[in-house]
Amino acid sequence: MGMTQVTTLECTLCGAEYDPNQVIYTCPEHEGVKGILEVTYDYDAIDDAFDGDLGGPIASQWKYEAFLPVAADADIVTLNEGGTDLFDAPNLSDALGVETLVKDDGRNPTGCFKDRASAIAVTKARHAGRDIITCASTGNAAASLSGYAARGGMDCRIFVPGDAPTGKLAQPLVYGADVLAVNGSYDEAYDLSVEVTEKYGWYNRNAAINPFQVEGKRTVGHELADQSLARGHVPDWVVFSMGDGCTIAGAWKGFKEFYEMGYVDDHPKMLGVQAEGASAIHDAFHDHESIDDIAETLADSIAVGRPRNTVKACRALEQSGGTSVLVSDEEILAAEKLLGSTEGIYSEPAGATPVAGVQTALDRGIIEQDETVVVVSTGFGLKDTKSAEKATGGVDRIDPEIAEVEGLYGTAEEAAADD
Repeated sequence: MGMTQVTTLECTLCGAEYDPNQVIYTCPEHEGVKGILEVTYDYDAIDDAFDGDLGGPIASQWKYEAFLPVAADADIVTLNEGGTDLFDAPNLSDALGVETLVKDDGRNPTGCFKDRASAIAVTKARHAGRDIITCASTGNAAASLSGYAARGGMDCRIFVPGDAPTGKLAQPLVYGADVLAVNGSYDEAYDLSVEVTEKYGWYNRNAAINPFQVEGKRTVGHELADQSLARGHVPDWVVFSMGDGCTIAGAWKGFKEFYEMGYVDDHPKMLGVQAEGASAIHDAFHDHESIDDIAETLADSIAVGRPRNTVKACRALEQSGGTSVLVSDEEILAAEKLLGSTEGIYSEPAGATPVAGVQTALDRGIIEQDETVVVVSTGFGLKDTKSAEKATGGVDRIDPEIAEVEGLYGTAEEAAADD
Protein backbone atom coordinates (compact mmCIF):
# COMPACT_ATOMS: atom_id res chain seq x y z
CA MET A 1 0.00 0.00 0.00
CA GLY A 2 1.40 3.42 -0.97
CA MET A 3 1.89 6.57 1.05
CA THR A 4 -1.31 8.53 0.40
CA GLN A 5 0.04 11.78 1.87
CA VAL A 6 3.24 11.79 -0.25
CA THR A 7 2.70 13.18 -3.74
CA THR A 8 6.10 12.85 -5.40
CA LEU A 9 9.90 12.99 -5.12
CA GLU A 10 11.11 16.20 -6.78
CA CYS A 11 14.67 16.97 -7.86
CA THR A 12 15.96 20.10 -6.13
CA LEU A 13 18.00 21.01 -9.23
CA CYS A 14 15.78 20.38 -12.25
CA GLY A 15 12.32 19.70 -10.84
CA ALA A 16 12.02 16.20 -12.33
CA GLU A 17 9.55 14.04 -10.43
CA TYR A 18 9.74 10.40 -9.40
CA ASP A 19 7.43 7.78 -7.91
CA PRO A 20 7.84 7.92 -4.10
CA ASN A 21 6.98 4.22 -3.75
CA GLN A 22 10.18 3.09 -5.47
CA VAL A 23 13.64 2.88 -3.92
CA ILE A 24 15.50 5.79 -5.51
CA TYR A 25 18.13 8.03 -3.97
CA THR A 26 18.98 10.89 -6.35
CA CYS A 27 17.87 12.25 -9.72
CA PRO A 28 19.66 10.29 -12.47
CA GLU A 29 19.69 13.40 -14.67
CA HIS A 30 22.67 14.74 -12.71
CA GLU A 31 26.20 13.47 -12.22
CA GLY A 32 26.99 11.59 -9.06
CA VAL A 33 24.70 12.42 -6.13
CA LYS A 34 24.06 16.07 -6.97
CA GLY A 35 20.37 15.58 -7.85
CA ILE A 36 19.06 15.56 -4.27
CA LEU A 37 15.35 14.73 -4.07
CA GLU A 38 12.67 16.51 -2.04
CA VAL A 39 9.64 14.70 -0.64
CA THR A 40 6.44 16.64 -1.38
CA TYR A 41 3.10 16.14 0.33
CA ASP A 42 -0.65 16.59 0.08
CA TYR A 43 -1.08 18.79 3.14
CA ASP A 44 -4.87 18.64 2.99
CA ALA A 45 -4.61 14.88 3.42
CA ILE A 46 -2.16 15.34 6.29
CA ASP A 47 -4.42 17.89 7.98
CA ASP A 48 -7.36 15.49 7.73
CA ALA A 49 -5.33 12.61 9.18
CA PHE A 50 -3.48 14.48 11.94
CA ASP A 51 -5.27 14.25 15.27
CA GLY A 52 -2.44 15.10 17.69
CA ASP A 53 -3.10 17.21 20.76
CA LEU A 54 -1.22 20.38 19.80
CA GLY A 55 0.43 21.97 22.80
CA GLY A 56 0.04 18.68 24.66
CA PRO A 57 2.51 15.95 25.62
CA ILE A 58 4.85 14.45 23.02
CA ALA A 59 5.48 10.78 23.76
CA SER A 60 7.61 10.29 20.64
CA GLN A 61 8.01 11.57 17.10
CA TRP A 62 5.18 9.25 16.05
CA LYS A 63 2.73 11.78 17.41
CA TYR A 64 3.26 13.24 13.93
CA GLU A 65 2.83 9.98 12.04
CA ALA A 66 0.41 11.67 9.62
CA PHE A 67 3.36 13.81 8.45
CA LEU A 68 5.77 10.91 8.01
CA PRO A 69 6.42 9.15 4.69
CA VAL A 70 5.61 5.61 5.73
CA ALA A 71 2.95 3.37 4.23
CA ALA A 72 -0.25 2.90 6.19
CA ASP A 73 0.43 -0.84 6.43
CA ALA A 74 4.13 -0.50 7.32
CA ASP A 75 5.41 -2.31 10.40
CA ILE A 76 6.98 0.65 12.16
CA VAL A 77 10.38 0.08 13.78
CA THR A 78 10.75 2.34 16.79
CA LEU A 79 12.56 2.74 20.10
CA ASN A 80 10.32 5.70 21.09
CA GLU A 81 12.63 8.27 19.52
CA GLY A 82 11.80 11.97 19.68
CA GLY A 83 9.64 13.67 22.27
CA THR A 84 12.76 15.25 23.79
CA ASP A 85 12.38 17.97 26.40
CA LEU A 86 12.78 21.68 25.77
CA PHE A 87 14.56 22.94 28.88
CA ASP A 88 14.61 26.40 30.38
CA ALA A 89 18.28 27.25 30.83
CA PRO A 90 18.49 30.16 33.28
CA ASN A 91 22.15 29.66 34.19
CA LEU A 92 23.23 29.39 30.56
CA SER A 93 21.06 32.41 29.74
CA ASP A 94 22.88 34.45 32.38
CA ALA A 95 26.25 33.34 31.06
CA LEU A 96 25.39 34.15 27.44
CA GLY A 97 23.36 37.29 28.10
CA VAL A 98 20.27 36.18 26.17
CA GLU A 99 17.24 34.06 27.07
CA THR A 100 18.21 30.55 25.99
CA LEU A 101 16.41 27.23 25.97
CA VAL A 102 17.94 23.84 25.20
CA LYS A 103 16.34 20.99 23.29
CA ASP A 104 18.44 18.00 24.27
CA ASP A 105 18.23 15.41 21.50
CA GLY A 106 21.17 13.59 23.02
CA ARG A 107 18.49 11.87 25.10
CA ASN A 108 17.26 9.85 22.15
CA PRO A 109 17.54 6.03 22.45
CA THR A 110 21.05 5.68 20.99
CA GLY A 111 22.16 9.08 22.29
CA CYS A 112 21.75 11.22 19.20
CA PHE A 113 19.37 13.21 17.02
CA LYS A 114 19.79 10.77 14.11
CA ASP A 115 17.46 8.24 15.71
CA ARG A 116 14.61 10.27 14.21
CA ALA A 117 15.86 9.40 10.73
CA SER A 118 16.99 5.84 11.48
CA ALA A 119 13.48 4.84 12.56
CA ILE A 120 12.22 5.91 9.15
CA ALA A 121 15.10 4.22 7.29
CA VAL A 122 14.65 0.80 8.87
CA THR A 123 10.87 0.98 8.60
CA LYS A 124 11.07 1.79 4.89
CA ALA A 125 13.84 -0.73 4.18
CA ARG A 126 11.87 -3.53 5.78
CA HIS A 127 8.68 -2.47 3.98
CA ALA A 128 10.64 -2.58 0.70
CA GLY A 129 11.69 -6.16 1.44
CA ARG A 130 15.37 -5.40 2.01
CA ASP A 131 17.25 -7.35 4.66
CA ILE A 132 20.58 -5.46 4.64
CA ILE A 133 20.95 -1.76 5.38
CA THR A 134 24.06 0.41 5.17
CA CYS A 135 25.35 3.94 5.64
CA ALA A 136 28.49 6.01 5.92
CA SER A 137 29.00 7.91 9.14
CA THR A 138 31.45 9.76 11.33
CA GLY A 139 29.95 7.72 14.18
CA ASN A 140 26.48 8.80 15.26
CA ALA A 141 24.50 7.67 12.23
CA ALA A 142 26.39 4.37 12.36
CA ALA A 143 25.46 3.79 15.99
CA SER A 144 21.89 4.94 15.44
CA LEU A 145 21.26 2.84 12.36
CA SER A 146 22.85 -0.22 13.95
CA GLY A 147 20.54 -0.02 16.95
CA TYR A 148 17.43 0.33 14.82
CA ALA A 149 18.56 -2.41 12.43
CA ALA A 150 18.91 -4.72 15.42
CA ARG A 151 15.44 -3.71 16.57
CA GLY A 152 14.07 -4.41 13.08
CA GLY A 153 15.86 -7.74 12.66
CA MET A 154 18.05 -6.53 9.79
CA ASP A 155 21.75 -6.90 9.02
CA CYS A 156 23.68 -3.63 9.16
CA ARG A 157 26.96 -2.81 7.43
CA ILE A 158 28.46 0.60 8.04
CA PHE A 159 31.42 2.57 6.71
CA VAL A 160 33.26 5.00 8.98
CA PRO A 161 36.45 7.05 8.59
CA GLY A 162 39.44 5.47 10.24
CA ASP A 163 39.73 8.23 12.84
CA ALA A 164 36.13 8.00 14.11
CA PRO A 165 35.96 8.15 17.96
CA THR A 166 36.24 4.71 19.52
CA GLY A 167 33.28 5.44 21.80
CA LYS A 168 31.04 5.82 18.79
CA LEU A 169 32.33 2.64 17.18
CA ALA A 170 31.72 0.54 20.29
CA GLN A 171 27.98 1.16 20.02
CA PRO A 172 27.36 -0.35 16.57
CA LEU A 173 29.56 -3.31 17.46
CA VAL A 174 27.40 -3.99 20.50
CA TYR A 175 24.32 -3.66 18.29
CA GLY A 176 25.73 -6.40 16.05
CA ALA A 177 26.70 -4.36 13.00
CA ASP A 178 29.66 -4.96 10.70
CA VAL A 179 31.85 -1.87 11.18
CA LEU A 180 34.17 -1.17 8.27
CA ALA A 181 36.73 1.51 9.17
CA VAL A 182 37.91 3.04 5.92
CA ASN A 183 41.51 4.24 5.73
CA GLY A 184 40.48 7.71 4.64
CA SER A 185 38.10 10.59 5.26
CA TYR A 186 34.36 10.62 5.87
CA ASP A 187 33.83 11.67 2.27
CA GLU A 188 35.79 8.64 1.04
CA ALA A 189 33.78 6.36 3.30
CA TYR A 190 30.63 8.00 1.95
CA ASP A 191 31.60 7.46 -1.68
CA LEU A 192 32.34 3.81 -0.95
CA SER A 193 28.96 3.31 0.73
CA VAL A 194 27.22 4.70 -2.37
CA GLU A 195 29.26 2.39 -4.60
CA VAL A 196 28.38 -0.73 -2.61
CA THR A 197 24.72 0.30 -2.56
CA GLU A 198 24.70 0.32 -6.35
CA LYS A 199 26.65 -2.93 -6.60
CA TYR A 200 24.98 -5.04 -3.89
CA GLY A 201 21.51 -3.51 -3.71
CA TRP A 202 21.64 -2.85 0.03
CA TYR A 203 19.27 -0.19 1.36
CA ASN A 204 21.20 3.04 1.99
CA ARG A 205 20.34 5.21 4.97
CA ASN A 206 22.69 8.08 4.13
CA ALA A 207 20.61 11.09 5.08
CA ALA A 208 22.20 13.35 2.48
CA ILE A 209 20.95 11.22 -0.44
CA ASN A 210 18.08 9.14 0.94
CA PRO A 211 15.21 11.63 0.55
CA PHE A 212 13.18 10.14 3.39
CA GLN A 213 15.83 10.68 6.07
CA VAL A 214 15.38 14.45 6.17
CA GLU A 215 11.67 13.75 6.67
CA GLY A 216 12.35 11.92 9.92
CA LYS A 217 14.62 14.73 11.07
CA ARG A 218 11.91 17.30 10.42
CA THR A 219 9.95 15.97 13.41
CA VAL A 220 12.23 18.10 15.61
CA GLY A 221 10.69 21.11 13.86
CA HIS A 222 7.21 19.77 14.54
CA GLU A 223 8.10 19.26 18.18
CA LEU A 224 9.58 22.73 18.57
CA ALA A 225 6.45 24.26 17.05
CA ASP A 226 4.28 22.11 19.31
CA GLN A 227 6.34 23.03 22.37
CA SER A 228 6.12 26.71 21.38
CA LEU A 229 2.34 26.40 21.57
CA ALA A 230 2.62 24.91 25.05
CA ARG A 231 4.86 27.80 26.12
CA GLY A 232 2.74 30.47 24.45
CA HIS A 233 5.42 31.95 22.20
CA VAL A 234 7.66 31.05 19.27
CA PRO A 235 11.42 31.54 19.80
CA ASP A 236 13.18 34.16 17.70
CA TRP A 237 16.02 31.81 16.79
CA VAL A 238 16.61 28.06 16.57
CA VAL A 239 20.28 27.09 16.37
CA PHE A 240 21.80 23.92 14.89
CA SER A 241 25.29 22.81 14.01
CA MET A 242 25.68 21.86 10.34
CA GLY A 243 27.58 19.00 8.71
CA ASP A 244 25.86 17.59 5.63
CA GLY A 245 23.05 20.13 6.06
CA CYS A 246 20.15 17.71 6.38
CA THR A 247 19.40 18.38 10.06
CA ILE A 248 18.80 22.11 9.83
CA ALA A 249 16.95 21.57 6.53
CA GLY A 250 14.64 19.04 8.13
CA ALA A 251 14.03 21.13 11.25
CA TRP A 252 13.07 24.16 9.17
CA LYS A 253 10.79 22.12 6.93
CA GLY A 254 8.93 20.75 9.96
CA PHE A 255 8.45 24.10 11.67
CA LYS A 256 7.50 25.77 8.37
CA GLU A 257 4.83 23.14 7.76
CA PHE A 258 3.16 23.90 11.10
CA TYR A 259 3.34 27.62 10.33
CA GLU A 260 1.92 27.32 6.82
CA MET A 261 -0.83 24.98 8.01
CA GLY A 262 -1.86 27.56 10.60
CA TYR A 263 -0.95 25.49 13.66
CA VAL A 264 1.42 28.24 14.90
CA ASP A 265 1.28 31.96 14.08
CA ASP A 266 4.99 32.64 13.59
CA HIS A 267 8.28 30.90 12.83
CA PRO A 268 11.86 31.29 14.11
CA LYS A 269 14.94 32.30 12.17
CA MET A 270 17.42 29.46 11.72
CA LEU A 271 21.05 29.94 12.69
CA GLY A 272 23.43 27.37 11.25
CA VAL A 273 26.82 26.94 12.91
CA GLN A 274 29.85 25.32 11.34
CA ALA A 275 33.39 24.75 12.49
CA GLU A 276 36.02 26.93 10.85
CA GLY A 277 37.70 23.80 9.47
CA ALA A 278 34.51 22.47 7.83
CA SER A 279 32.74 25.52 6.48
CA ALA A 280 31.37 24.53 3.07
CA ILE A 281 27.67 25.34 3.72
CA HIS A 282 28.54 28.65 5.38
CA ASP A 283 30.78 29.52 2.44
CA ALA A 284 28.05 28.68 -0.06
CA PHE A 285 25.42 30.69 1.81
CA HIS A 286 27.63 33.77 2.00
CA ASP A 287 28.96 33.35 -1.55
CA HIS A 288 32.44 32.63 -0.33
CA GLU A 289 34.66 30.33 -2.33
CA SER A 290 35.60 27.19 -0.43
CA ILE A 291 39.33 26.61 -0.45
CA ASP A 292 39.07 22.81 -0.55
CA ASP A 293 36.86 19.94 0.52
CA ILE A 294 38.95 18.82 3.48
CA ALA A 295 37.21 18.88 6.87
CA GLU A 296 39.41 19.52 9.89
CA THR A 297 37.59 19.87 13.20
CA LEU A 298 37.43 17.91 16.43
CA ALA A 299 33.62 18.05 16.18
CA ASP A 300 33.60 14.85 14.13
CA SER A 301 29.82 14.78 13.68
CA ILE A 302 30.03 17.90 11.52
CA ALA A 303 33.43 17.17 9.92
CA VAL A 304 32.08 17.12 6.37
CA GLY A 305 34.15 18.51 3.52
CA ARG A 306 31.61 17.96 0.73
CA PRO A 307 28.11 18.44 2.14
CA ARG A 308 25.45 16.81 -0.04
CA ASN A 309 22.52 18.83 1.27
CA THR A 310 23.94 22.33 0.83
CA VAL A 311 20.98 23.38 -1.32
CA LYS A 312 18.40 22.41 1.31
CA ALA A 313 20.43 23.88 4.18
CA CYS A 314 20.93 27.23 2.43
CA ARG A 315 17.25 27.30 1.54
CA ALA A 316 16.36 26.83 5.21
CA LEU A 317 18.60 29.72 6.24
CA GLU A 318 17.23 31.99 3.51
CA GLN A 319 13.53 31.17 3.85
CA SER A 320 13.60 31.57 7.62
CA GLY A 321 15.40 34.91 7.48
CA GLY A 322 18.35 33.37 9.29
CA THR A 323 22.05 33.09 8.63
CA SER A 324 25.18 31.10 9.50
CA VAL A 325 28.36 31.66 11.50
CA LEU A 326 31.68 29.93 12.01
CA VAL A 327 33.30 29.00 15.31
CA SER A 328 36.73 27.64 16.22
CA ASP A 329 37.41 24.26 17.81
CA GLU A 330 38.54 26.10 20.95
CA GLU A 331 35.19 27.88 21.12
CA ILE A 332 33.37 24.55 20.64
CA LEU A 333 35.24 22.96 23.55
CA ALA A 334 34.54 25.99 25.76
CA ALA A 335 30.85 25.76 24.82
CA GLU A 336 30.78 22.06 25.74
CA LYS A 337 32.06 22.86 29.21
CA LEU A 338 29.78 25.90 29.53
CA LEU A 339 26.65 23.91 28.70
CA GLY A 340 27.60 21.17 31.13
CA SER A 341 28.72 23.41 33.99
CA THR A 342 25.69 25.73 33.79
CA GLU A 343 22.83 23.31 33.08
CA GLY A 344 24.07 19.77 33.66
CA ILE A 345 23.66 18.87 29.98
CA TYR A 346 26.52 16.78 28.61
CA SER A 347 26.89 17.20 24.86
CA GLU A 348 29.45 15.98 22.38
CA PRO A 349 31.32 18.76 20.55
CA ALA A 350 28.86 19.02 17.64
CA GLY A 351 25.99 19.15 20.13
CA ALA A 352 27.60 22.08 21.96
CA THR A 353 28.56 23.92 18.76
CA PRO A 354 25.23 25.83 18.70
CA VAL A 355 26.11 27.39 22.06
CA ALA A 356 29.37 28.67 20.61
CA GLY A 357 27.40 29.94 17.63
CA VAL A 358 25.06 31.93 19.87
CA GLN A 359 28.03 33.62 21.52
CA THR A 360 29.46 34.55 18.11
CA ALA A 361 26.08 35.76 16.83
CA LEU A 362 25.61 37.93 19.92
CA ASP A 363 29.07 39.43 19.52
CA ARG A 364 28.31 40.27 15.88
CA GLY A 365 24.86 41.73 16.62
CA ILE A 366 23.05 39.00 14.67
CA ILE A 367 21.12 37.92 17.77
CA GLU A 368 19.76 40.74 19.91
CA GLN A 369 19.83 40.51 23.71
CA ASP A 370 16.04 40.88 23.98
CA GLU A 371 15.40 37.83 21.77
CA THR A 372 14.76 34.20 22.70
CA VAL A 373 17.04 31.44 21.45
CA VAL A 374 16.70 27.65 21.31
CA VAL A 375 19.91 25.65 20.95
CA VAL A 376 19.50 22.04 19.85
CA SER A 377 22.06 19.62 21.24
CA THR A 378 22.25 16.71 18.82
CA GLY A 379 24.47 14.19 20.61
CA PHE A 380 25.28 12.90 24.11
CA GLY A 381 28.72 13.69 25.52
CA LEU A 382 29.81 10.12 26.21
CA LYS A 383 30.07 9.73 22.44
CA ASP A 384 33.41 11.56 22.60
CA THR A 385 35.08 11.59 26.02
CA LYS A 386 38.49 12.56 24.64
CA SER A 387 37.15 15.94 23.56
CA ALA A 388 35.54 16.38 26.97
CA GLU A 389 38.93 15.85 28.58
CA LYS A 390 40.37 18.55 26.33
CA ALA A 391 37.52 20.88 27.25
CA THR A 392 37.99 20.48 30.99
CA GLY A 393 41.69 19.80 31.54
CA GLY A 394 41.00 16.49 33.24
CA VAL A 395 40.96 15.50 36.90
CA ASP A 396 43.07 16.73 39.81
CA ARG A 397 45.17 13.84 41.11
CA ILE A 398 46.05 13.94 44.80
CA ASP A 399 47.55 11.71 47.50
CA PRO A 400 45.14 10.27 50.11
CA GLU A 401 45.97 12.98 52.68
CA ILE A 402 43.86 15.83 54.05
CA ALA A 403 46.74 18.22 53.44
CA GLU A 404 46.23 17.68 49.71
CA VAL A 405 42.61 18.84 49.98
CA GLU A 406 43.65 21.78 52.14
CA GLY A 407 46.14 22.74 49.48
CA LEU A 408 43.29 23.07 47.00
CA TYR A 409 40.54 24.59 49.15
CA GLY A 410 42.19 25.86 52.31
CA THR A 411 41.54 24.53 55.81
CA ALA A 412 38.01 23.76 56.96
CA GLU A 413 38.12 26.87 59.17
CA GLU A 414 39.21 29.05 56.22
CA ALA A 415 36.47 27.58 54.03
CA ALA A 416 33.85 28.26 56.72
CA ALA A 417 35.06 31.81 57.07
CA ASP A 418 34.76 32.33 53.33
CA ASP A 419 31.14 31.11 53.45
